[in-house]
Amino acid sequence: MWWMMGEGGGHYCSKKTDDICGNVCGQESGRMLSMSRVRCILRGFDLKVLIILFTLIPTCIFGIYVHGQKISYFLRPLWESPPKPFHDIPHYYHENVSMENLCRLHGWGIREYPRRVFDAVLFSNEMDILTIRWKELYPYVTQFVLLESNSTFTGLPKPLLFSHYRDQFKFVEPRLTYGTTGGRFKRGENPFVEEAYQRVTLDKLLKIAGITEDDLLIMSDVDEIPSRHTINLLRWCDEVPEILHLRLKNYLYSFEFLVDNNSWRASVHRYREGKTTYAHYRQTDDILADAGWHCSFCFRYISEFIFKMKAYSHYDRVRFSNYLNPKRVQKVICKGSDLFDMLPEEYTFKEIIGKMGPVPHSFSAVHLPSHLFENAERYKFLLPGNCERESG
Repeated sequence: MWWMMGEGGGHYCSKKTDDICGNVCGQESGRMLSMSRVRCILRGFDLKVLIILFTLIPTCIFGIYVHGQKISYFLRPLWESPPKPFHDIPHYYHENVSMENLCRLHGWGIREYPRRVFDAVLFSNEMDILTIRWKELYPYVTQFVLLESNSTFTGLPKPLLFSHYRDQFKFVEPRLTYGTTGGRFKRGENPFVEEAYQRVTLDKLLKIAGITEDDLLIMSDVDEIPSRHTINLLRWCDEVPEILHLRLKNYLYSFEFLVDNNSWRASVHRYREGKTTYAHYRQTDDILADAGWHCSFCFRYISEFIFKMKAYSHYDRVRFSNYLNPKRVQKVICKGSDLFDMLPEEYTFKEIIGKMGPVPHSFSAVHLPSHLFENAERYKFLLPGNCERESG
């Protein structure tokens, strides 16, 4: 039709044109028209903008891949509320104060004779810390109960180390109930399932050890060490809570790096037949202040650090293989940084920001387990100023 034709016989375009896309309407085919539109769009962008976009987008994707866990932990306060605060029980102690007065200061009575005490642990590879723990608690523990598996929580096979080095613990042999359990070796399973399975087995071992009604049972990991005067207080005092968490000083790598005073998972129970089960989570609101020490990843050998990183329940934190590099591990230890390059696990931005970065060095070695000082040369790697580790 004459009104649809241009002067040159081509298609007429009623749309206004400009110098950028003026030739789009004059294309002969749909394919050419589409390509022209793409060229039009690209020509409409500034070259600098395109360069920035093509650089920024891959960088953001890579940054999320590398630091996604940090971002998640930093934003934790947005979707997770802090747990209910504990009811802190003040802790009174002085070596020259009588037990009767100490019990009274806590609002408790005094017993005619002390309760029996059972200390039960799951053992992996913490040889040095186990020795320090048992030396600290030896005067007041009736029976030491230890369960060892030939499998890690993550399903890796492991040697029965305690069985191999049992002669080093002859000082507890008359009071020791030792048991082993076979691992299920289910790789890929949630490691907390295997951990729960082993804790159920530990319940059975406690019965073999002879625990009875109203005995005191210490539930804690090997590296969560109650002070001996705390256990002596609880075995002598009457009317103590049925279940009582212990607030421990929280150390990392050695007693040189004091993280905070908020380790709370360790607990002491007045045993109740058919009711008390071994667990490692919050079980009550009551917590006794300043009751001992939690020394996490406090190993002599670099190889022990690497083994635990691969073996314990939070193995998913090893996101990159270079985290297991021995030189990196040694550098992280001396710096007081996080082995997994993580942000603090806190519930407020104030606490997260306050704990970001390496743990400050502490030069105090006051009020630590006595066995450390009695064997200072052997355990110097746990004392301030001795961060270098043996390769193992």
